[in-house]
Amino acid sequence: MNCLRRFRLAMVALVPVAAISLGLATALAQSPPAPGAGPSAAPAPAATATPAPAPAATPVPSASPPAAPATPPAAAATQATPPAAATVQTADPFGEEITLAPKTVVIVKGTANWDTAFDTLVDSLKSLSALLDKQGIKRAGNSMIVYTSTDDTGFTYLAEIPVEQEPKTLGKDMSIGKSPEGKALKFVHRGSYDNMDNTYEAITNHLDDKKLEAKDTFIEEYITDPLKTEEDKLVINVYVPLK
Repeated sequence: MNCLRRFRLAMVALVPVAAISLGLATALAQSPPAPGAGPSAAPAPAATATPAPAPAATPVPSASPPAAPATPPAAAATQATPPAAATVQTADPFGEEITLAPKTVVIVKGTANWDTAFDTLVDSLKSLSALLDKQGIKRAGNSMIVYTSTDDTGFTYLAEIPVEQEPKTLGKDMSIGKSPEGKALKFVHRGSYDNMDNTYEAITNHLDDKKLEAKDTFIEEYITDPLKTEEDKLVINVYVPLK
């Protein structure tokens, strides 16, 4: 940046100098001869002669045909066609009002601390997936985490997977139930679980600005499978139920 600045300043300084030099040269070329220079300094008058009429010029045929246009008409028409407009990706909805419909889900209840939160949630979803795969039960939606309480050290949660039919047997701390329902606001988070603090801070600001009162729970719906997706490429819908 400093080199560029010095270069520009040098160019600005050279402009007046060049202008002065050019003006001086022009003045010298146009000034009359100095007085007292003597008759030898004055140019002799040129002899006047009557020019002979020039013979009529005979047109000479061109040695080569006219050059073909650089671009054929078809190609020019092709180049004149404007390119197709690029597809613009719209931003994710933020604070969209929706109504959650209840779904039959298989649930495992757990607790976690914030330091190992994501690993704990993934382990719970793994246990649910293993149960469903073992019994050949198809999923009816995306995995969800329902946060039931939080504090400075950790939280309690329900890991849920919607199912088309209920399992015949359940593992430890597992149950069958319904997913949350009712009016909620939808937000979208893209990226790692560790960066969700920024998303929740934006959600809190949105609720304050709109003067909205939320229930003491919130839901995360994993649009990308957390068991197979790199953590920094997660897409998570966050639902905030309203009172």
